[in-house]
Amino acid sequence: MEGNSTSRSKKFRILIILAMVATLTVGFYFATGSEVRIEVDGKTDTMVSYAKTVGEFLEKEEIKFKEGAFINVPLDTKLEDNLSIIIINQKPYVVKERGVSSEINSIYDTVGDILNEQGVELGELDYVTPDLKEKVTPDATIEIFRVKEEVVVEESTIPFEKETKDTNNLDKGVTKVVQKGKEGLKHTYVKNKYVNGKLVSSETEKEEVVEKAVNHIVHRGTRVPKREVATASRGGSSRRTSGGASRGSFNARRSVVMEATAYDLSYQSTGKRPGDKYYGITASGMKARRGVVAVDPRVIPLGTRLYVESLDGTKDYGYCIAGDTGGAIKGNRIDLFLDSAAEVWRFGRRKVKVHILK
Repeated sequence: MEGNSTSRSKKFRILIILAMVATLTVGFYFATGSEVRIEVDGKTDTMVSYAKTVGEFLEKEEIKFKEGAFINVPLDTKLEDNLSIIIINQKPYVVKERGVSSEINSIYDTVGDILNEQGVELGELDYVTPDLKEKVTPDATIEIFRVKEEVVVEESTIPFEKETKDTNNLDKGVTKVVQKGKEGLKHTYVKNKYVNGKLVSSETEKEEVVEKAVNHIVHRGTRVPKREVATASRGGSSRRTSGGASRGSFNARRSVVMEATAYDLSYQSTGKRPGDKYYGITASGMKARRGVVAVDPRVIPLGTRLYVESLDGTKDYGYCIAGDTGGAIKGNRIDLFLDSAAEVWRFGRRKVKVHILK
């Protein structure tokens, strides 16, 4: 009996000890919290908490964060030792583009990261201030500069040069245009740079001659004219050139050396086209034709009969009538009507002797 009593007593003591150990273990568990590392906007602290989740921990510790803040772990994450919680609140910034400012919020503090978060894309030539790699403080202004380059082609004329060449094929004092000058054409390639839509620089990249200029060439006579011999003629005087072919006899009141040009019915000569009012009609009302010439009426009255003699050895224009005028025909100038633009071009400008007939 005594042995059984002793055995029961030992078992009872063991049960009491086990119960005490269990109680101490549970008590220790509830008496010891979780050690947590918390970082808010770069400020770090270590705290012991008895909360079960991250959300409960933040609420109990009254750790505030703004809407849109970054939290590295979900709020329902179980709290445990050595857990690291990082919170980054959004900060206000101003983004300016083409003069328009926008207020934004971002968890980042580097210019490039801020713009990337906002979905701002930069072109190859675009740039920002401050630089993309720079860190900025809250309320800082980030300005975006949009850059565009384009090459434009500018057309310009190349002026022609004037050449005067002496020739013994023309009488002295007589000039003849043997080649009309023509302007050339040049292309200039210019690179324009625009920043936010405004032109900031222009740079010539290259120049290209598309069409060369054609020099204006005039022949100037050096030949001494053959001496004229006057012969008697009833009612006036007639002229013939010594050693030259006879032009026939005519009575001239007087003779004048004039500067002669030529014109035809082309638009370039008259400024009119077929169908236009007064097309082909001269100032005197006569039809424009060979043998009708334009003069200055103050020098030669309209209706006057003339004989136009060549001074450069070419064929005389011959008998004609003063029947037209012209804006450029002033003083001792005469404009001879020819049948085609090709004849007009070949005639050019030259000296002639105009005999005013009786």
